[in-house]
Amino acid sequence: MTRTRGKNVLGPSGHQRGKRNRVVHVFTEGKLTEPSYIDIMRRLLDERELPVEVHIANAGAPGSQRKPINLVEAAVPLMRKLTREAERNRLREEVRPQVWCLFDRDEHQDLDRAFKQAVQGEVRIAFSHPCFEVWRLLHHKDVTGTFNQVCDLVTDRLPFRNEVEKIKKVHADQILGRYAEAKRRALRVNAQHGDHIPLPSRDPYTDVFHFVEQGLGLTSY
Repeated sequence: MTRTRGKNVLGPSGHQRGKRNRVVHVFTEGKLTEPSYIDIMRRLLDERELPVEVHIANAGAPGSQRKPINLVEAAVPLMRKLTREAERNRLREEVRPQVWCLFDRDEHQDLDRAFKQAVQGEVRIAFSHPCFEVWRLLHHKDVTGTFNQVCDLVTDRLPFRNEVEKIKKVHADQILGRYAEAKRRALRVNAQHGDHIPLPSRDPYTDVFHFVEQGLGLTSY
């Protein structure tokens, strides 16, 4: 099946067995790790012939433009544009485009403002504290204790921590066949935080599974 991924606007193509594909645009904080994870998800979408196209919206952005507030400020106008196009084309809700931002707690400032602007702009967020590596780690083991915004403490627990290439990029054998367990562990980790605790203060935390299920339409891998 041929899939066009280079475009960042809604177009007339993308039909599959009489259905229009839903286009998902993703702004990632990381330049390698999250995009490599998304590449694996793309291959799964192709293999399962699911009507979803995924675009990395900020693939060429420099590191200085990858802070959470930068991602959201770029994502909001894109979401507005796509919404106008969807309304003009009278797209059904299930195939309307989505815009996501994947970012971490790290030591970022303006996180509260980023979350607020995303909600107002109908941009969806997949958030991890202290970093995306928490989600990767949950594919292998339970997570206990806190990390105090130090991602290296998470990386040190990964079973492949001594292999530089396997740390920088997500490899299929690190995650495939492990989704159900990773989600179960993530839900248990997240449940230890009360609803009154703001997301940036939840240590550890990750809701990347929302992106997998709500954005990509995958429920297993």
